[in-house]
Amino acid sequence: MKEMALVPIYPGSRRKYGTGEEHKICSCLLGGIDIKRCNQVWCTDITYVRMNRGFVYLVAIMDWLSRHVLSRELTNTLDTSFCLRGT
Repeated sequence: MKEMALVPIYPGSRRKYGTGEEHKICSCLLGGIDIKRCNQVWCTDITYVRMNRGFVYLVAIMDWLSRHVLSRELTNTLDTSFCLRGT
């Protein structure tokens, strides 16, 4: 995002979360894995992009080490078929 000068838009004020007992802290599921080569670990994310008339949804599959985008799919409906087409 920095390289492309993209800036997220946050509705309202930014939220600040405390570290009280009520907040659960999840550890990384990769734990002790030492990632040394490409295609060893992939990650995925689904996000939305606000448009003038609604939202579009983006799913991306990335290589964890190189951060190279392996696959992506954009749609205006949030159903599972678009996630599967991205693979």
